[in-house]
Amino acid sequence: MIMRMMKNNNNETVMVIGIDHGYGNMKTATRCFPSGVARYDKEPIFQNNLLVYNGMYYQIGEEHKEFCAEKTQDEDYYVLTLAAIARELDGKGMNRAKVHIAAGLPLTWVATQKEDFQKYLLQNERVDFTFRNKEYHVEFAGADIYPQGFAAAFYRLQDFKGINMLADIGNGTMNIMYINNSRPLEKKCFTEKYGTHQCVLAVRESLLKELGTVVDDLMIEQVIRTGTADIGEKYLTVIRKAAGDYTKEIFHKLREREYNPELMRLYVVGGGGCMIQNFGEYDKSRVTIVRDICATAKGYEAMTVRKIQRNGGMLV
Repeated sequence: MIMRMMKNNNNETVMVIGIDHGYGNMKTATRCFPSGVARYDKEPIFQNNLLVYNGMYYQIGEEHKEFCAEKTQDEDYYVLTLAAIARELDGKGMNRAKVHIAAGLPLTWVATQKEDFQKYLLQNERVDFTFRNKEYHVEFAGADIYPQGFAAAFYRLQDFKGINMLADIGNGTMNIMYINNSRPLEKKCFTEKYGTHQCVLAVRESLLKELGTVVDDLMIEQVIRTGTADIGEKYLTVIRKAAGDYTKEIFHKLREREYNPELMRLYVVGGGGCMIQNFGEYDKSRVTIVRDICATAKGYEAMTVRKIQRNGGMLV
């Protein structure tokens, strides 16, 4: 699914843009970039991904965003939202639109943080900014907030026959939920601070302990993502061993939430699925790994499109 143009029930032409505000990466239906923001009072020398907003300069994607329990605690995710919108608009050759945001939060945080996150995303009715030397004018028609994880499964719910556990492994959190006969069980939703960033930290500690060496996180992330990298075998061995141990801990966490591979199927979504695929020990016939990193953003988009249609809107 790619960005949807719709007429809402106010007869306004709006563009629905799904945005997955990850701690490691920002994802839309068609784009993915690191969730890093570096702020400058003056124009910086390097301007590859420079966003200018409200008189300030922001380098987008410089590094990953630190884990924070409340995404509204600073302006970073708002600036990243503007960058995500700009990337989607640019992909369509546009720089002006009325946008309806479709976003989400970790499963168990939605109830308490949904309203604040919605207000945060809609803090301005309209905004003018520059990204990559291109000017943008965006008006906001609304924002819907959904539970992470479930969104990634939304457009394939027909696959969830019988008892299923869904594990959404992101950079900072792992969201777990049960989906039985295509219906999510609200009382069986859990959020664990167990993501790929914690795996990187564990690998870094092992390298320091075993080899007395500090290895750049980018290299560690490459091994986690692909299973290998262009580095010495002794470093690969330590990284693979530490990543394998961490992946075993993920399955331990799942078992604590009553995961039984003989009684249910496991669906893994999110960027952390690569850890399971590369280092996990599991029955491939009973575990499905969804490698589309944009799946959650696509799910947000699909749910908002359906909501607007139910309220009398239509696709343009």
